Amino acid sequence: MYEAPDRYKRLISARLPGGESAGVAAHEAEDESSPLRDVQLISRAQLAPFFAAANVVAALILVATMWGDVPPIWILAWAGAVGIVNFGLMQLARTQSITCVGRSGHRVPAWQLVGDAALRAVTFLGVPLYFFPQLDPATQVVTASVMAGLAVGGLGLVVVPQCAMTWMVAFTAAVGGALVFSRHTVPFQHMLSILFTLGVSITGVMTVARWAFHQLKMNADVGSQSESAALLLQEYEQRGVGWLWAVDGDNRVTYISSRMTALLGRPANQLLGHSFPALLGGHAELGKVLLEKQPFIALEMELGTPRGARWISMAGDPIIDMAGRFEGFRGVGSDITEIRQTQERLTHLANVDVLSGLPNRGRVRQLLGEALRGATSGNVPCAIMFLDLDGFKPVNDTFGHPKGDAVLRAVAKRLVDEVAANGTVGRMGGDEFAIVVNDAQSRKKVEQLADRIIASIREPYMIDQTEIRIGVSIGCAFGPIDGATVDDLILKADLALYQAKDAGRGCARYFSSELQSVQEDRVRLEGDLRNAIAAKQFHLAFQPLINAKSQKLIGFEALIRWNHPQRGLVPPNAFIPVAEEAGLMPALGEWVIDEACRAAGTWPEPITVALNISPKQIQPGLPNLVSEALSRYKLPGNRIELEVTEGVFLGDNGSTLDVLKRLRTLGVGIALDDFGTGYSSIGYLNKAIFHKLKIDGSFVREAGSRPENVAIIQSIVQLAKSFRMSITAEGVETAEDFERMRDLGCDTIQGYLFGKPLTYERANQMVMGLGAKRMAG
Repeated sequence: MYEAPDRYKRLISARLPGGESAGVAAHEAEDESSPLRDVQLISRAQLAPFFAAANVVAALILVATMWGDVPPIWILAWAGAVGIVNFGLMQLARTQSITCVGRSGHRVPAWQLVGDAALRAVTFLGVPLYFFPQLDPATQVVTASVMAGLAVGGLGLVVVPQCAMTWMVAFTAAVGGALVFSRHTVPFQHMLSILFTLGVSITGVMTVARWAFHQLKMNADVGSQSESAALLLQEYEQRGVGWLWAVDGDNRVTYISSRMTALLGRPANQLLGHSFPALLGGHAELGKVLLEKQPFIALEMELGTPRGARWISMAGDPIIDMAGRFEGFRGVGSDITEIRQTQERLTHLANVDVLSGLPNRGRVRQLLGEALRGATSGNVPCAIMFLDLDGFKPVNDTFGHPKGDAVLRAVAKRLVDEVAANGTVGRMGGDEFAIVVNDAQSRKKVEQLADRIIASIREPYMIDQTEIRIGVSIGCAFGPIDGATVDDLILKADLALYQAKDAGRGCARYFSSELQSVQEDRVRLEGDLRNAIAAKQFHLAFQPLINAKSQKLIGFEALIRWNHPQRGLVPPNAFIPVAEEAGLMPALGEWVIDEACRAAGTWPEPITVALNISPKQIQPGLPNLVSEALSRYKLPGNRIELEVTEGVFLGDNGSTLDVLKRLRTLGVGIALDDFGTGYSSIGYLNKAIFHKLKIDGSFVREAGSRPENVAIIQSIVQLAKSFRMSITAEGVETAEDFERMRDLGCDTIQGYLFGKPLTYERANQMVMGLGAKRMAG
């Protein structure tokens, strides 16, 4: 019979009343090998001496009682038979408790156990019943009383209820029959006394039998669970997944896995009995959670080892005894160094532009936010400079993307050299750069820096013996003078950049009152936007989503469009920021959600509709709004997918995560859009809210010419699969892009290769065409 290794017994234990291990495979009691049958055999062997002794003593009492009334040869032969049968069956019970338990033990049929009890009963009752009518009344009373009393000996069989029942039936029938035949000679009061003794025996033995059977079954079940848990723990350690630990009430180590001793580079005897927090470098957070005596999980800490610094993750539960006393902790741990390194590398990649090595757009925003907070608290203005390369598009068109990329790298180097310690250079994407200047107290120095940058960028570039010339336009805004928030300051710098472009390029412009007209136009745009929402001037366009493997239509992304009566088609990137700043996104978003659900409701499964959600829409009422729209159009939640960007988590206090979790409970999919281009989002992937990652189109389009982009995409796909998420590749415009993304493991494809955004009517034709093909097939 399997018994868990000693080291696991310290963590999990389940024992039988006699001390034997109950850890055996779980089957029903009647199976060939079961924990319950094994426990019954073991307990039966332990009770066998008592049962045999009770039979022999009762036989001796009857020998003395019936001596003189029964021929000596009969009575002596009978007593010897009782002794031999009981001794033999006692030895058999002991042998079976060793050879017939466990997975490899021989089966003991139930009839054999019942036959054991029946043989003892027949052997004992045979002679007394045969000679009972010949006995004098006094001897009959004693004989019947002894037989009734021996019925109590059925306690030795209670571990097998069928045996106890057989024993009690035999003695009840024997004593009852004897009294019936002797009713004229046995006084009535003695008969009542004997029957009372017999009745109490029956009731007591069967009650104890039921209780004992329940206890043994419960112990056997616990034993099976103990073995399974021990095997799982053993597998956990041997597979190298992690290690186990246990401490006493004073946080001294009582058990620690060999994997942990190897990590610490010290033998177990040097760790046992020592303070656990001290062994792990005196980590304050670990000491704190142990003192709180509460369960904890995912406690990460850095640990100094002979192999260098390693990161480990700890989890533990307090050990509470039956009296409610705290006895220590037991838990698990694992080495997460490689996982953290991967996360840090991906976090770095998510904050750095791959082509230039400069901070990307998201990181620039973070840096600007830090500079703006410092300017506000320190009364030292900061500045943001937006740079747009002049004449760069013809470079790509004429010389190709490789030379264009080389020019961008050269521009990045010149910018870094010119800015030096005066600020931080970042790439916003394409041919756009930004510079964050923390100390812009001297406006003249900022203007001189801009002039130097323009002169430097204007110098020719020699790329593969080809001379290339470009220029740069610069727009600048000062914070908090021109804007008190990151978005406001970026808007002002953008306005200044537009003015520099309008002024003929190759110059720098600074936000001033002259640009207020632009701001006024923005105010007018806000007013038009309010009217457009009331008049429902918007419509949705639907871009196809294609299954990468089957190349079949599986859904659409719904994109909002605004056709203004005077302005014409206003792009989303022009009016969405205005709507967000003006607090119009909840109303506009409600219309988009309702319209997307309405469209999805007209299409058959499995066509889904994805729509973008602004951070301004992530409010406690959003799940109810989505739920009402789903109910209105009788749409299951899994037909709708909400796309959010990493920006929703900036400055979040936990409410965003709660809202997204509530949406997931509706069955609605949550996708993380533009992954890798914004903020560090690695920490949010394990929150069990996202079901999909969308790779930004810039990675996809540049993957053909930049191996590092392929490596990034591979890392993102691997990370997504580890969290059981699917992957959508955006911006797929060529067959080569499609094949590359499919081979890299992307599940869904989106891009102009399979279709531009369509009107509802055109999208509906696609869906109907797909349905017709399915019916034809």
